[in-house]
Amino acid sequence: MNEDDTAESLSLEAARDLPMGEPEPAEPLTKSVANRLRDMIAQDALPAGERIRERALAEQLQVSRTPLREALKVLATEGLVELFPNRGAVVSDPDPTEVQDLLQVLGVLEGLGGELACARAKEKDLDEVQALHYEMLAAYARKDRLTYFKVNQQIHKAIVAISGNASLIETHARINARLYRVRYRSNSRNTKWDVAIEEHEAILAALRERDAAALSKILRSHLGSTWTNVSEGLVGGGEETTGG
Repeated sequence: MNEDDTAESLSLEAARDLPMGEPEPAEPLTKSVANRLRDMIAQDALPAGERIRERALAEQLQVSRTPLREALKVLATEGLVELFPNRGAVVSDPDPTEVQDLLQVLGVLEGLGGELACARAKEKDLDEVQALHYEMLAAYARKDRLTYFKVNQQIHKAIVAISGNASLIETHARINARLYRVRYRSNSRNTKWDVAIEEHEAILAALRERDAAALSKILRSHLGSTWTNVSEGLVGGGEETTGG
């Protein structure tokens, strides 16, 4: 397999890796449970800083404690939970400084991913991002906040994946996973949902026009908006607002 084939394979894998909705029948149980826990953490059904009670949670999810523990190990590698000897798992509660630092790094990564994507995107890549955009618009029309968020995430991951840079894809995936709850909270706090849609329209237009400078700027600004949306809640404990 040559370098281009390897990059394309990595791109496809990275773009399709984000969990979406109910698991496919053949999906391994551990992955299915991890997906459900990830969404519970994002939606504060498992609040930050709270100890996870395995027995009650296993009963709620109707699974045994073995796949639950394996799923918690997956989320621990993503930084969404912390595992303590003799104490079990606790939902991670990053401090505001750490969140801001991670968002700054993620903005740089997405900006670089956008620049490389403009240079390397094939027409089928552009069509795939366009299709995801339509899926996101459908979720927006239904006011389906969780699906909107997940497709939104797929769009960002797809653009980075198009870059074909394996190190960038891997680093972006790792930091983005750490910020899964934070980015969901940003979407849920954003009352100007129509503005977010307009920003995504601009992202898609810049990518189609292969305007690397414009796309990089928009993506980095997009991550700046995430910090604005979540910072009040992290610092002052403000209530979430409606929107996406």
